Amino acid sequence: MDHSFLASETPTTPMHVVGLQIFRAGPLRKAHGGIDVDRIHAAYRGVLHQMPRYRQKLMEIPIENRPVWIDDPHFRLDAHIGHVRLPRPGDERELKKVVSRLIAVHLDRRRPLWEAWLIEGLEDDRFAILAKTHHCMIDGSAGVEIAQHILSPAPDAGPAEAEAWAPRPAPSPGELFRDEAVRRATLPWRALRSLAGLEDPAGELGSGYRAMQDFVDASMSASSPTPINAPLGPHRSFDWRVLPLADVKAVGRKLGATVNDVALATATEALRGLLRDAGVQLDDLIFRASAPVSLRRPGAPGTGGNQVATWFVTLPIAEPDRLRQLDAIHTEMARLKASNQAQGMEIAMAATDLLPAPLLDFAAGFASTAVNTIVTNVPGPQMPLYLLGAPLEAMLPGVPLLQNIGLGMALMSYDGRVFWGLTADPDLIPDLAAFGDRVTASFAELASAAGVAPADPIAPPLSAAAPLA
Repeated sequence: MDHSFLASETPTTPMHVVGLQIFRAGPLRKAHGGIDVDRIHAAYRGVLHQMPRYRQKLMEIPIENRPVWIDDPHFRLDAHIGHVRLPRPGDERELKKVVSRLIAVHLDRRRPLWEAWLIEGLEDDRFAILAKTHHCMIDGSAGVEIAQHILSPAPDAGPAEAEAWAPRPAPSPGELFRDEAVRRATLPWRALRSLAGLEDPAGELGSGYRAMQDFVDASMSASSPTPINAPLGPHRSFDWRVLPLADVKAVGRKLGATVNDVALATATEALRGLLRDAGVQLDDLIFRASAPVSLRRPGAPGTGGNQVATWFVTLPIAEPDRLRQLDAIHTEMARLKASNQAQGMEIAMAATDLLPAPLLDFAAGFASTAVNTIVTNVPGPQMPLYLLGAPLEAMLPGVPLLQNIGLGMALMSYDGRVFWGLTADPDLIPDLAAFGDRVTASFAELASAAGVAPADPIAPPLSAAAPLA
């Protein structure tokens, strides 16, 4: 799967995930008014030993062209942490403009595939850090874990002591080719050894085959074309909205649904309005969302890379009744859980280990034809976090857009709120702010239909002085 995200990247589809964190300056505000950049660098330097991929770059196996990770002998932390300042008045509109420009730029494959941008000049004594990390390195859950390496629940925590590091010598092209030849030659033996370890080989193989068949059938079923599904341009826009987590949970409890069901129902109505206003006939529309599913076991030690599968969720776009929408989504999610579609994707990805890299690159483009949008929901920490004493105010996630998918939604809960990060191609979604307003209106309607009075008003803009753009 890590390789698939590399293979999916094109000149108009950068494949990095985004995390925008907004902080109160607090003790990081220096006497002259700026942010203490040196201390922030020290915070990153002190945790790099916990994130080995952040000092590694790609190298390709000769002929095979399959990428592997090697230590970067020229790694420099300051080459990966940029620094920009917002133009005045420094409100959230200006922040969104800067972030939109930064996320449209590809990461340099000659270096470790990540960047962090310190953004100063945000009003109300705040600053932001924009993290860009290639999807081949992390999924959403790994991103939360990495953020918590750098952040702390203790407001008085200082930067950790940096550990000494020396890059390991890079393998020669001949060594890489030899090791790949050995790996391929031993694949049948390793497969047989895995079968020998199964209690019921025939039963488990049959279950795996059926799961893989469910996944292949779903991925080969094309969704309906819509105005938001077209070739992408080089630009991106980024916006966000915020909902109280207690209200989202209250709606789920009242209707016997999960938080994820409520999120998908909220997205459904927002999409209905977007497509209806674009003149799309909704009655016979097959509209699917890619909903990533974590395969990480609870309590298992964290690792980088991707441990995630995808459900192809058919959204009830033609249904105007909000309660019926939610019921249809709840039923669909139950069907997907029973279908083992996620297990099938896991098996299919494992099987690609047998494919030459060019065939894997070719296969990577198929998934985007099965879905119209992306909706991913990642649970985050529910206690306040700090960066060297600076309180973290918001964790705003962003997903990369796949080919022909002009809108993606990423949700992350943090400290009692649900942050909706919206990423779009502005050529296909010219007014992303209007779609963000549809999201908040959609949830308010769903709560009203469920008879749930919000415990708090729908969360206002992060800054009351600057309406969301």
